Order: sequence, then structure tokens, then C-alpha cells
Amino acid sequence: MTVTKDTLIMDVLNADIETAEFFFEIGMHCLGCPASRGESIADACAAHGTDADALVAKINAFLASKQA
Repeated sequence: MTVTKDTLIMDVLNADIETAEFFFEIGMHCLGCPASRGESIADACAAHGTDADALVAKINAFLASKQA
């Protein structure tokens, strides 16, 4: 899976639940809420004042490391 800023949070979590740690790091502790899981990464980062590109890069690196 390749994550983009438009990827929905629930799709990332469904691909690998361990990615939750990256959302917790940006202050997104509401992952159990259906509304938050339906947000894109860009929307979540905008709401939490963080860099979506940095989060996407971190998630993609993590997922790629698990493939190796």
C-alpha cells in the first residue's frame, strides 16, 4: 500500500493497525471514532496543525520497512 494525503485514515489502519502510533504522535487520539477514521490524512493533519507530507512519508517508510 502506498499512502497519500488523500488516503483515508481507516484504510491506513486497516492495512496495518500498527500505524496508529503515527496518528497518536500528532495528537489524534480519537481513532475509535467513526468520523475520524473517515477523514483523509490531509484533513486530520489540518485539524491537528501538523505536516501531512511528513506524516505520509513516515507511514510509507514504516510500511515499506515491513515489506523488506
